[in-house]
Amino acid sequence: MDDQNKNLILATVLSAVVLLVWFVLFPPEQQAPTVEETATSDGIPDRAPGAVTPPVAGGTPTAVPGAVTATPAESRATAVAASARVPVDTPRLTGSISLTGGRIDDISLKDYRETLDDDSPIVTLLSPAGGPQAFYALHGWVPTGDLPSEAVPQATTPWTAPDGATLTPETPVTLTWDNGAGLIFRRTIAVDDDYMFTVAQSVENTTDAAVRLAPYGLIARHGEPDTANFFILHEGVVGRADGSLREIDYDDIVEFDADPLEAGRVEKTEAAEDGWIGFTDKYWMATLIPSSDAPFTEVVKYVEGADIYQTETRLAPIDVAPGATVTSEQRVFAGAKEWEVLRDYQNEANVPGFVDAIDWGIFYFLTKPIFTALHFLNGVIGNMGIAIIVLTFGIKAILFPLAYKSYVSMARMKELQPEMEKLKERAGDDRQKLQAGMMELYKTNKVNPAAGCLPILLQIPIFFSLYKVIFVTIELRHAPFFGPFQDLSAPDPTSIMNLFGLLPYAAPEPGTVLALVFIGILPILLGVSMWLQQRLNPAPTDATQAMIFAWMPWVFMFMLGGFASGLVVYWITNNTITFTQQYIIMRSHGARPDLFGNIKTSVRRKKPALAANDGKAPTKKGK
Repeated sequence: MDDQNKNLILATVLSAVVLLVWFVLFPPEQQAPTVEETATSDGIPDRAPGAVTPPVAGGTPTAVPGAVTATPAESRATAVAASARVPVDTPRLTGSISLTGGRIDDISLKDYRETLDDDSPIVTLLSPAGGPQAFYALHGWVPTGDLPSEAVPQATTPWTAPDGATLTPETPVTLTWDNGAGLIFRRTIAVDDDYMFTVAQSVENTTDAAVRLAPYGLIARHGEPDTANFFILHEGVVGRADGSLREIDYDDIVEFDADPLEAGRVEKTEAAEDGWIGFTDKYWMATLIPSSDAPFTEVVKYVEGADIYQTETRLAPIDVAPGATVTSEQRVFAGAKEWEVLRDYQNEANVPGFVDAIDWGIFYFLTKPIFTALHFLNGVIGNMGIAIIVLTFGIKAILFPLAYKSYVSMARMKELQPEMEKLKERAGDDRQKLQAGMMELYKTNKVNPAAGCLPILLQIPIFFSLYKVIFVTIELRHAPFFGPFQDLSAPDPTSIMNLFGLLPYAAPEPGTVLALVFIGILPILLGVSMWLQQRLNPAPTDATQAMIFAWMPWVFMFMLGGFASGLVVYWITNNTITFTQQYIIMRSHGARPDLFGNIKTSVRRKKPALAANDGKAPTKKGK
C-alpha cells in the first residue's frame, strides 16, 4: 500500500506543480519607441505585385478643447461626432461608418454586455481615431507608376453618401469620391445578419489615359489594448495564409525589423490561394478576408512614432483603361468569435480555417472535441453547468476501462497488505531485500503498483483542455448555472466572508488575497470530495507521506478557488464519480473500504504520540 500511496502522491504533486506553472502570468514587455514615424508611400515606384505600400493609418481628427480631460466614454463620443456618418443597424451590430476616410470605425455588439448587470453597456469593438483605444478598418488604393498620391482617396478623404442612408443587411451603402481629375471612386459596403462586412471598391477612369493602382485593406489599432495577459491565451495578430495559421503577440510585433519605406517594423507573408489576417482579443476579433481568386500579401506592421499596430492585405496592381471601371472586393469580420458563426463562414462563405481563430491551444485535439460535445449538450439541455456535469460522466465512461484496471489493482494491493507487512518484518532494515521481495510479490499476484497513477495522469491534459475551453470560448462567457452561479467562466462568487450571501457584505474581489483565503461553496465542495476520495484507503504508514496526503485536498481547494467555477464543477463531479467507481469496484473484489474507520484514524492519528508522554506535549531533553 505504501507504493500505491507514493504513486498517488507523486501524481498529485506533479499535477499541482504543472497547474501552477501553467497559469503563471506573463505580462508583455514594454518597448520604448526608437524610430520616427515617416511619411506615407508617396512616389514609391511601381514594383512587383503585392509590393506596393499603403499609407500608415491615422488621420486623427483635431481634438476639441478639453477633450484630453474627458472620460473615455465622452472622448469616444467626441471622436464619433467629429465626422459625418452613415448609421449601421443590423440584428447583432450597431454603430456607424465614418465618411472621413470611409472607415468602419464605430461598431458595438448588441448581444453582449460588459458585465452581468442588466444596465451594463454593450460591448464596443471598433472605435474611431481621436478617441481611446482606436481600432478600425480602412480600405483604399495605392497609386503606382506616374499616378500621384493625391489622385487616390486618403485616410481623411471626405466621402459622400446618399441622404438618409443606413447600412442594414437589406440596404448596402455606396460611398462616392471624385478626385476632380477624371477618376471616380466608389465604395459599396454591405453587411450580413451576423458580423461580416463586404467592401467592394471600384474606380471609374474617365480620362483618356490608362492608370494603374493597387487595392488594399488594413485594420489599425492605436496602442496596445488591455489584454488578459495569460500565458495560455493568445491576443494579438491572428492570420492564415495558404493553410498555415499564424499567431503573433504584440510584444513580438515591436521586435520586427524596421523598414524605412514601410514607415515602421514589418513582417510580410505571401498568400497564393487563400488567407485572412487581423487582430484577436479573448472573445472578439476584427479580420480582413480578401477574395480567394487572387494572390495577395499579408502584412503586420508596427509604427513606433505613432504607436500603431496594423495588419494589411495588399493585392496586385490593376490597370484601368480609359473609360473602364474596375472593382476589387474584400470582406471584414468584426464581431464575437462564436464557434457556430465562424464554422458557417468557414464552410459556407469560403473562409478556410476560420474556426481556428479561436485559440484552441496545444491540446487542440482534445479542446475541439470537448467543446463540440459541450456545445451540443448545452443546446440539448439548455444549462451549461448541467452540460459540464453530463460531459464529465461521458469522459469518465470513456476512461472507465482504464479506471477499472486501476481500481482492481488497488483492491489487490489492499489484499496483499498482510503479506507486505510480513515482508517488512523479515527484511528489517535491509531496503534492497524488501524491494526485491515486494517486486516478487507483485509479479506472483499480477499486480501493477503504478496502475493507480495512470487515470490521474490522464486527467491532467483533460483538465487543461477543459480549462482552455471554459477560458477562451465565448459560449462559456456569462453562461449561468443556478442561483448565484451566473457566469461559469468566472470564479465562484460566493464567500465564507459573508457566509455565502447570508450576511449583508460583498464578497472579496476575484484575484485579491482575501478572495484567495475566503473561498466560496464550490472550492469547499472540491476539497471535501478530494478528502473523501482519499479516505477510501488507509493513510500511509510513513509520517511524511501521510502529512502530504492529508494536506493535498486543502491545498487544491485554495489553489483552484480562483479558477473558473465551471472548471471546479467539473472537478467536483469527477471526484464524486471516481469515489463511487472506486468504492463499488473495491467492494466487488472483496476489499471492503473502511471509509468511516479511515476518517476516524486520520482524525485521531496524533493521539498515540501524546500518549507516549502521558498525554503531555513532548519536551526537549534536559528541560
